[in-house]
Amino acid sequence: MIGVGKMKQYSNVLDKPLGKGKQEVSLSAFAFLFSELVQYNQTQVDNIAELERRLEDAGYAVGARVLELLCHREKGNRRETRLLGILSFVHSTVWKVLFGKVADSLEKGTEDEDEYMISEKELLVNRLLSNSFVNCKHSRNDCCVVDLRQTIDKGWIFTGSFPKDMGTFNSGAFAAGIVKGVLEGAGFPAVVTAHFVPIEGQQRPRTTILIKFSEEVLKRESSLG
Repeated sequence: MIGVGKMKQYSNVLDKPLGKGKQEVSLSAFAFLFSELVQYNQTQVDNIAELERRLEDAGYAVGARVLELLCHREKGNRRETRLLGILSFVHSTVWKVLFGKVADSLEKGTEDEDEYMISEKELLVNRLLSNSFVNCKHSRNDCCVVDLRQTIDKGWIFTGSFPKDMGTFNSGAFAAGIVKGVLEGAGFPAVVTAHFVPIEGQQRPRTTILIKFSEEVLKRESSLG
């Protein structure tokens, strides 16, 4: 058979090497899927805290899988064992793979030793989901719908109508869940939350992912010197 000796044969698909494949995903496709994720979960909750928790749970599953994938591709199945190492991994490698760029900043909390912050001027999921009130076509006053309204810069921009008690909804909870999934999967348990931070002179606030590590992580880090 021609060429048989030049091509390695695999009896099982699981034996095939995991290549990098295509690195980019269509922004409009991601935007549509994320919109569907938010819309579905909106129908399952009664308040903003429950909605953000559901998005965090969804992000957590993504983070756990991203960690496995990147450790295989980038680190030869080795994982970070130091605190600053895993934070740098999330801030640079993970962020670039997921959002196409390194996060804007990584800072240590000024008041508590166990707190770190990853900040984005315009976090992608918050940029796509703009919490601006529009004229709702539904008769219900408590309507909370996210629709595709317009296309800008070759990507979907969302606006939606939310009830008043959801006016502070932060879809960055999805990104916070991703970060938590990566950290806990790597052995760095932490409480991870997303917050809006107003910036003077700008209409949109900055999104800050606040990471508060558990006491066991700090003790282990201290013992390693």
